[in-house]
Amino acid sequence: MNVTALVAEIESQVEAMPVRNAPALRALRREYSKRIKAASAAEVVRIAAALIDHRRVHRFIGDELIASRPDALGNLGRTELERLGAGISSWDEVDCFACYLSGPAWREGQIDDKTIMEWARSADRWWRRAALVSTVPLNVKTRGGQGDARRTLRICRLLLDDRDEMVVKAMSWALRALVERDAPAVREFMQENEPRLAAMVRREVGHKLATGRKNAKRSAVQAGS
Repeated sequence: MNVTALVAEIESQVEAMPVRNAPALRALRREYSKRIKAASAAEVVRIAAALIDHRRVHRFIGDELIASRPDALGNLGRTELERLGAGISSWDEVDCFACYLSGPAWREGQIDDKTIMEWARSADRWWRRAALVSTVPLNVKTRGGQGDARRTLRICRLLLDDRDEMVVKAMSWALRALVERDAPAVREFMQENEPRLAAMVRREVGHKLATGRKNAKRSAVQAGS
């Protein structure tokens, strides 16, 4: 398989798209997943890595190419993940990386807690966010999560005092995802750490615990509809 030619073709297809929203990109990714069905796991990772490295298309396509192939995803350890995550520099890039790659790899034991804890201690805000968002696939059913309060709260504790906006929002997301699996554990965590939690986390997670929803305004509208 000519990986270079295939990557160039995918990039060209994306650049020619009149609309580059998630449904359109996913449809294209599915087309290429079918085309490379016979490719080895290593080849799939090479294709995805090249797309991500070139940065001509959103990393969503590369991440999904790997995530849609269990054998390719199953080959990712810490070295491969940090290589694929190199250069993450926006919330959407981080969230694709963590939800599709690092979170599932962590859940399946391909990387250990120490790896995620080291990301949580990183000087780079985006790796700190990646540590928190990696907990989401531990807990969200649609992402394969069965619930893991211990590991989720361990990472949250490391970032309690972080006031970077991107980290605070990820903390709220991580805790709200865990509410669906273990609300008592989240409630206890919130009570124990209330003085150290950012106001946004207290508000959004508290509302999720009380109503099952993130946003009070949305809840009011839905209740009156």
